[in-house]
Amino acid sequence: MSSSTPVGRIDMPRFAFPALLLANLILPLGPVLVRLSDVGPVAAAFWRLALALPFLLLLARPGIRRTPPTRGEWMALALAGLVFAADLAAWHVGILYTKVANATIFGNMSGLFLPAWGMLVLRQKPRGLQTAALALAGAGALVMMGGSYELSIGNLKGDLLCLVAGILYTVYLLIVQQVRGRLDSWSVLTVSSVVSAPALLLCALALGERVIPGNWTPLIVLALSSQLIGQGLLTYAIGWFSPLVLGVSLLLQPAVAALLGWLLFGEWLSPVDMVGTAAVAAALVLVRLPSRA
Repeated sequence: MSSSTPVGRIDMPRFAFPALLLANLILPLGPVLVRLSDVGPVAAAFWRLALALPFLLLLARPGIRRTPPTRGEWMALALAGLVFAADLAAWHVGILYTKVANATIFGNMSGLFLPAWGMLVLRQKPRGLQTAALALAGAGALVMMGGSYELSIGNLKGDLLCLVAGILYTVYLLIVQQVRGRLDSWSVLTVSSVVSAPALLLCALALGERVIPGNWTPLIVLALSSQLIGQGLLTYAIGWFSPLVLGVSLLLQPAVAALLGWLLFGEWLSPVDMVGTAAVAAALVLVRLPSRA
């Protein structure tokens, strides 16, 4: 037995694992809260960022003062903000047209798209199970979309929008990766959010959406849960666990989303849906396995 295991247990903060679990229990609330809000889906994305921005600015201020972004980093963060705005707009609109479980799992496909980018574009040699994981995810996604199409062409539209959101989020992560070497995570998230929020507001107004809510509760909870608490807990916990543990923990999100969709909206998963969801979920774990597993 390696001596690193007990040391890891001693060094790990006692709240790291509860924080990881809680993050993956809170983040699936996002699609539900978008459904429950009385504004347009893109307007909900705007309020998600706008209501969280005062807190983000306070959290990012020390890092920005300590390590101010260069001109190139400012430009990269501005581009990241625009891509993130497009990601949120596509995902929030897609949420209204498909099941909560589908929206959650398609919106989190960046864990598979990033290895695909490395293999197809950067010509990186795939790690052990990456190729199998990507094939399994593709098959599972097709099964899920087929189940949506059987219900309504509108549901397939929602799946495709959420899938586009997953692709856009992958682009966002690739841009952020270029600037995270020098800048801390709060600085990156805050500056990109400052760009994203007005872009989302303009988009919501152009689409003729209702922007001012009659009921602020879902939007306030959305901002606190998705943008601050969920992401904050995940950021805190992510450095303490192996890729396998992180991959397995992410499987809580579609499971919780499916349960919430059933309880709140009567969205039951057919056996075909369950097979497709299980295939994508398994792929999310396989793609995070170390090559020697």
